[in-house]
Amino acid sequence: MMLALEAVLSSEEAAAFREAAAGLTFEDGRATAGRYARSVKANAQAAPSAQRDALLSRAQAALSAHPVFAAAARPRRFSRLMLSRYRAGQTYGLHVDDALMAGMRTDLSFTLFLSEPDSYEGGALEIEDSFETRAVRLPAGSALLYPSSTLHRVAPVQQGERLAIVGWVQSWVKGTDKREVLFDLERAVQEVFAREGKTPLFDTLAKTRSNLLRLWAEG
Repeated sequence: MMLALEAVLSSEEAAAFREAAAGLTFEDGRATAGRYARSVKANAQAAPSAQRDALLSRAQAALSAHPVFAAAARPRRFSRLMLSRYRAGQTYGLHVDDALMAGMRTDLSFTLFLSEPDSYEGGALEIEDSFETRAVRLPAGSALLYPSSTLHRVAPVQQGERLAIVGWVQSWVKGTDKREVLFDLERAVQEVFAREGKTPLFDTLAKTRSNLLRLWAEG
């Protein structure tokens, strides 16, 4: 399941992130790549600093508060987040994310876009599935959530600057199919409540959602 999450940050918040990023020091992104991905990674990442960490904490809080992210990811733990920068000629070739990061299983990956799509050329996040390759360029402040098991790449940036925050989640629910069932039930619960209020149908759906989560949650 791949989802575009709208307005994780407002346009004003995304602009503030870009302004803050301009004052950070960036270093070679290959330092955080796995053994095989290192050979195809050519970008820059914000170096450790109190300012960088404050930005990443704000981004994680915004994601955690986003209702669609919460319902789809059921986040148990976050890995470290990274602020990445791509300029003309930079890219990240085809790769799959590491299955384990700092002792954490990676179930879901996300990219929180900070640059407006019309401010750079190229740089699409391209995700392969069994039918096609999907190229994604979202508005600043929006995020893409997708399974960490997928092959994906960042196409070469041809002009401008592409800023994004990337990270990984370990879900309370390990199985992709189970998370999708819970996500569909969550949407049904919300729709029935919005249309009819707390009816017997709402109670049954809410009970089913909660009991499936209780059955499938790990830990």
